[in-house]
Amino acid sequence: MIRLETVNVSFKGRTILENVDLEVTRGEAVGIIGPSGSGKSVILKTIAGLIKPESGTVTVESEKVSMLFQKNALFDSFTLLQNLLLPLSETLGITGTEAETRSLSMLKAVGLDHAAHLHPDEISGGMQKRLGIARALIIEPEVILYDEPTAGLDPITSKSIADLMITLHRTNRTTLVMVTNDLQRAYQVADRIGFCHGKRLEMFGGPEQVKSSQHTELKRFIYANALLGNTEEIDT
Repeated sequence: MIRLETVNVSFKGRTILENVDLEVTRGEAVGIIGPSGSGKSVILKTIAGLIKPESGTVTVESEKVSMLFQKNALFDSFTLLQNLLLPLSETLGITGTEAETRSLSMLKAVGLDHAAHLHPDEISGGMQKRLGIARALIIEPEVILYDEPTAGLDPITSKSIADLMITLHRTNRTTLVMVTNDLQRAYQVADRIGFCHGKRLEMFGGPEQVKSSQHTELKRFIYANALLGNTEEIDT
């Protein structure tokens, strides 16, 4: 479904990604973790076609790709409902009663139907994230890319957003790739997890394989995450 082969990305002469390989099968949920600045979001944007690699090949076996950006990229002057009506019109050409019905149904799916006529600045950060997810999914993508979907959220809201992502992923049978600094959310959402460091990406399988890995840099990252609040992950 998604394949990166020997992908290299550079900005202004500085290498960001080096010989990155990644394969994601149809319907799979893959999480990519790693420290800030390690190139996680660059991988995601390369998959989305927003960044062109210097060399290597990127294959995405679908044209129905949607991405949730870290800052949500909502239209503040639009209501929640209008934030969904626009991509339906622009991307799928659906307008009128059908568009409104679909949009209200999606808002209900993410628990926001009661706030359809509010504006983004009138709702909480967690609700804004839910709206971002709804807008990413309203165009019925086969592939959905999440860039730090729980960043800045409290642990309870973060878990709630991840629960929603899992539910919608399974309901819509999407292929999901998520980059995150939050190990707990990666464990919660992903079938397989990759670790981005030193310009490279290494895949480690499921959560248990990540936790038991003796990879020095990965263990250091897990330990640092634990010190930030996930103390159950400390393993000396």
